[in-house]
Amino acid sequence: MPDPFIEGDSMKTSKPLSVILSVLIALVVLTGSVAVPLLCRSFYYAHIGPMGLEDYGLPRGEIERAYNEMMDFCLGKREDFAAGALAFSQSGADHFADVRGLFLLNLRALKAAAALLLGAFVLCKVNHVRPHRFLDRGPGFWAAAGLGAAFLTVGGLAALNFDRAFVVFHSIFFPGKDNWMFDWQSDPIILFLPQDFFRNCAILILVLLLVWCVALLAADIWAKKRV
Repeated sequence: MPDPFIEGDSMKTSKPLSVILSVLIALVVLTGSVAVPLLCRSFYYAHIGPMGLEDYGLPRGEIERAYNEMMDFCLGKREDFAAGALAFSQSGADHFADVRGLFLLNLRALKAAAALLLGAFVLCKVNHVRPHRFLDRGPGFWAAAGLGAAFLTVGGLAALNFDRAFVVFHSIFFPGKDNWMFDWQSDPIILFLPQDFFRNCAILILVLLLVWCVALLAADIWAKKRV
């Protein structure tokens, strides 16, 4: 995986460009990793059997339908909240409206960061400039190092007490609200979204982040050997 910005010693270098690229690469990796469990519905489907979700009285097809309608709303594919055959309260619908805002923000940030990163690549080629290598390391290295250190720390803390981490997450992203604490009798959808599923989503995101970080670190080492 070569570094596309390295073409030779005769090219101009830019320190601000290096910083900007590090931020953009980190943002693409972060938002891209988060997007995977949002867009890959088969990941949820794979949990239905092992987590015994059919024991709550809905056949698999209806569970998938409820999840699909909920996610269609959260991803902006429909304007009204729905959860298949399941009833829901206004408070529950309001929480999913908040979730929708976060999901769409993540996807928009991913698209914007990817577009800016591609634009930076084109401009570098056209203007014959490449990012400065701080401590002889490229922007991919620093993006990976920053993300890896941050999320290994966060993941380690969450692993010690996921219940506490779950509460802290909601207090940060839904400040001043308690409508995320569902009553299954008024919002039975929560029965089909167990906390263990969210834990597995977090694990998937962390694994994807670390895979990308390792790839970026390896690419930087390979690129350094080429020079």
